Amino acid sequence: MKLLSFGVNHETAPVNIRETVSFSSERALSAIDELKNQQLVSECIILSTCNRTEIYCTLRASDQAQAVFKWLHDFFDLPANTLMPYLYSHQGLDSVKHIMRVASGLNSLVLGEPQIFGQIKEAYNLAHKADSVHHTLENLFQHIFRTVKQVRTDTAIGSSPVSVAFSAVTLSKQFFGDLSEQTALLLGAGETIELVARHLKESHIGKLIIANRTLERAHNLAEAIGGYAIGLNEIDSHLHEADIVIGSTGSPTAILHKAQVVPALKRRKNRPMFMVDIAVPRDIDPKIDELEDVYLYTVDDLHEIIEDNKQSRQTAALEAEEIIEVQAENFMAQFLATQQVNPLIQRFRQQSCDIKEHALQQALHQLELGVDPQEVVKKLANQLTNRLLHTPTKQLHQAGLNGQHSLIDAAKTLLLNDSKQS
Repeated sequence: MKLLSFGVNHETAPVNIRETVSFSSERALSAIDELKNQQLVSECIILSTCNRTEIYCTLRASDQAQAVFKWLHDFFDLPANTLMPYLYSHQGLDSVKHIMRVASGLNSLVLGEPQIFGQIKEAYNLAHKADSVHHTLENLFQHIFRTVKQVRTDTAIGSSPVSVAFSAVTLSKQFFGDLSEQTALLLGAGETIELVARHLKESHIGKLIIANRTLERAHNLAEAIGGYAIGLNEIDSHLHEADIVIGSTGSPTAILHKAQVVPALKRRKNRPMFMVDIAVPRDIDPKIDELEDVYLYTVDDLHEIIEDNKQSRQTAALEAEEIIEVQAENFMAQFLATQQVNPLIQRFRQQSCDIKEHALQQALHQLELGVDPQEVVKKLANQLTNRLLHTPTKQLHQAGLNGQHSLIDAAKTLLLNDSKQS
């Protein structure tokens, strides 16, 4: 069984490629079912965020990686090899290290950001719901969760308040300076938008409007941070108020279109609008950037701000890499040992059961013939002892004749309750 991780991220693929392979929760469940039904994987977890789509799986056959890559193209109706210039893959130990780096925030757009760990846990829970996490991935991800905890505890990787949300607000402040006279319209009410809202509040934003498909969720967030909530169908009535628009919903299609922005600009008398789209797929139609008084940025445009903040985390990242190196090798050692030992244990147990069953049938037959039960039990005990000991005794005797001292020492550990008795 081969452990494989593959996907695209902000380093290998632009946003227009990433959004073509973005999974909603429902679509991830459907994809996992397909992979299992097509006998491509035994276990599978799908992670899909604004910066990456990755699939972690155990292949049923070691040569099926290319078949899984082809499946990804077919699932999204993409022409053959469309993703190959952007796709990366890792196997075995490299796969374990990669997932640990992702979970620890070392492979994130914002170095050390903590949100990815929660997103990985959500992907893990969703895969459990799809019954696609069993022995291997369960052990791996429990080991990963412990490793991330160690990284967070033993290093300063998460000490700075830096995130995509923080970077979006920083860019807004660079554009406007003081935000106390500005109004921000936030599209969505999830974790990322909540972080954006809190950073805006800390920056003394003048007014906050939160637009969400589920109005109750928008109300809850608005109440917590001092804004007010509207439904997505009310955006047109409020868009002209917005100096800043930041989008991060889970919508598969754009929420805001050029035709909506044009009349809003007229009502604003062409005062500029600053927009940051940190959703994948994008919430804000790229055509809006054609408008003269709109300044539209995507998640990929946040790189410069994020690079400035990376420096403070580089030392901690090196320490985290050392932890990951050790923990990944520890897991693989356990994994490979299990892969070798489990089949041996199964064969040994089956062999012992066959011996037991044969001796038991003989004993039952003797009882049916009326043989003294005490004699039958004694004979059964002697037969079981002799048959179970025959092969290891014979092999140990031969090892002694051949001078195989290491095999004899191993036998002491395996066969005796206390090897010191020898």
